[in-house]
Amino acid sequence: MKEFVEYIVKNLVDNPDKVRITEVGGTHTLIIELAVDKGDIGKIIGKKGKTINAIRTLLMSVASRNGIRVSLEIIEEPKQEAATV
Repeated sequence: MKEFVEYIVKNLVDNPDKVRITEVGGTHTLIIELAVDKGDIGKIIGKKGKTINAIRTLLMSVASRNGIRVSLEIIEEPKQEAATV
């Protein structure tokens, strides 16, 4: 599942090297956490959430074939403070 989401997301964003995906799973439920560069969040969400909903629909379709439930969450990274010298 992780590779599936990674493939889709990396082809949508401008900074594919900053895409981070983690899986948190149980026996029948899998949560996929997606973190992208701050400038790419809008591309992942899309107008009125259509892009992220399409990704979630594809993901649920693949997951149902494997008999599991899946949830995709976008994680917003906290601002990193500039180091003072």
